[in-house]
Amino acid sequence: MDENMCQIFNVFWEDFPDTLRDGNYKFNDNKICETYCYGNCDNDNCETDNDKIMAGWISLIKTIYNSDSIENDEPKNKNINEYITIWLIYTLNLKADNTISNLNETYDNYVNNCGGHSLVSTESKDYSDIINNLINNTKYLMNVNKDIISKFYNLLKSLCSMYNDINSNPSDCTKHNSKAKKFVNKYQELLDDNNINTKDSQHSQMLSTLSTDYDNFKKYCEKNCSSCSSISPLPTTKTTQNFARISEDTPSSSSIESKLIPALLIFAIPIFLGIAYKTIFKRKDKKNNEENE
Repeated sequence: MDENMCQIFNVFWEDFPDTLRDGNYKFNDNKICETYCYGNCDNDNCETDNDKIMAGWISLIKTIYNSDSIENDEPKNKNINEYITIWLIYTLNLKADNTISNLNETYDNYVNNCGGHSLVSTESKDYSDIINNLINNTKYLMNVNKDIISKFYNLLKSLCSMYNDINSNPSDCTKHNSKAKKFVNKYQELLDDNNINTKDSQHSQMLSTLSTDYDNFKKYCEKNCSSCSSISPLPTTKTTQNFARISEDTPSSSSIESKLIPALLIFAIPIFLGIAYKTIFKRKDKKNNEENE
């Protein structure tokens, strides 16, 4: 996620607000119909809210793949595809009855039964292969818990918000400081979640992606602002591990006692022996004097 990607996502966040009003989406239907549905929401491809979201998702893919954000870099493209799919899942999941379990089936149904094919294949280009490849490479996200998707989504949006703060007012680079702290705290929560941060898991790879994107933001910030040196780095270990390390570095009371007592004995024993020797010697000397008298 970089500045250019965030600018693209900002447009879709504006057209497809990710909040509900009275349990319903707050879409600007006229804007969506004009921009994403060929000017007519009476078409099958934009009849329902889900249809509009799918139309937006396809348009998001097309916009990104027609931009400079996509390169001959498979790992980077995979990360971008994850963000695109997370946007779709999160937006659909805003309403409880909109959950999807199979992205392939949802897409196929939209294309074959809801007129989505007209958005996928245009006169200038056919995006079928691109979309199918994206689905196959990110379908594992369908099995990710909703709460986890929400956490990744919110961090993604927070990252873009920090980019926006810098771009909107380069002379004032203070807004992002508090947001960066919140980002670090939320990232720590994900890092601490045993259901996420398992070795070699997809979740762990997504955390790594976020970490890389955050580091890239810091570089962007340092290049465009003068107050970015104070931005906190992301944590690399779980909170419990940090506590354990502190405990290891700080001796416990029992540990101190176990080391202190032998040391005291080393000094105390000779003293006690000396006192005992003097006492015995004085008693013996006194007894001899009494016998001589």
